[in-house]
Amino acid sequence: MMHPDAAAPQIRSTRPAMTVALMAETGLNEAILTTLVHRFYDKVRADPVLGPIFGARITDWEPHLARMVEFWGSVALMTGCYHGSPVAKHADLPVTWAHFERWLVLFRETAIQVCPPAGAAHVIARAERIARSLNLAIEDAARGPAGIPDLGRAQDTRQKGASDDGR
Repeated sequence: MMHPDAAAPQIRSTRPAMTVALMAETGLNEAILTTLVHRFYDKVRADPVLGPIFGARITDWEPHLARMVEFWGSVALMTGCYHGSPVAKHADLPVTWAHFERWLVLFRETAIQVCPPAGAAHVIARAERIARSLNLAIEDAARGPAGIPDLGRAQDTRQKGASDDGR
């Protein structure tokens, strides 16, 4: 645990200088991120579309919420406290982009309610990137190995074609 001055709330970080700078820039801290995560997942659990998907996979919410606070601390404040593999955890979910859109609606709404404006913009931008990345990973997993293009073969073909016409 770092020992910031009395004006700055404490936060665990493996990169204290970076974390303190992001806290000052965004107005975020561990207490705000904890509130964000808890309120957001309250909405997710009550949501008729997302609730059943999460409920089928998470039976003990307290460890999950603690892990999500670590995740968002790492994502938003570069704390380095989260160690996990989000893509692997989500790759087999039965979801489409429509589910991620709903997830983003709830996340944006909660971030705006809980975070200062700069902090809300900061976490929302990261949530949007995360949603896109996870959606692509899920789509790739659904395609399986047969759906993965052979980029080496495509490059060999381009190089061969270029050398055949004298370039």
